[in-house]
Amino acid sequence: MLSGLYNYWIAILLMAIGFYIVIAHNNLFTKMIGLNIFQTSVFILFISMGKVDGGTAPILSDAYTVYSNPLPHVLILTAIVVSVATTAVGLALIVNINRRYKTLDEHEIEQQELDQE
Repeated sequence: MLSGLYNYWIAILLMAIGFYIVIAHNNLFTKMIGLNIFQTSVFILFISMGKVDGGTAPILSDAYTVYSNPLPHVLILTAIVVSVATTAVGLALIVNINRRYKTLDEHEIEQQELDQE
């Protein structure tokens, strides 16, 4: 039973890895990689849920009775575009933070802010 759900297990594993990277690391670039891994796991999860056994494209025909739902796939296409844009903005912010503070470590940035006050 569990072997047929391997794509869900992969999504859960990637989700856990991405979440761990975001929580455990202090480097902002590493956190961005963790967020992208987490987003990818959500994409895999939604695409897996949209799969219907024996289903075909939703083109009405007398030969087919079971159809796959195209909505999850369309939503994931939109989410991928949003993910790319979010990553671009995040990387631009990381570059600006690095120029200002000369580091990407959260603790060092926080310490520099406290020292300026």
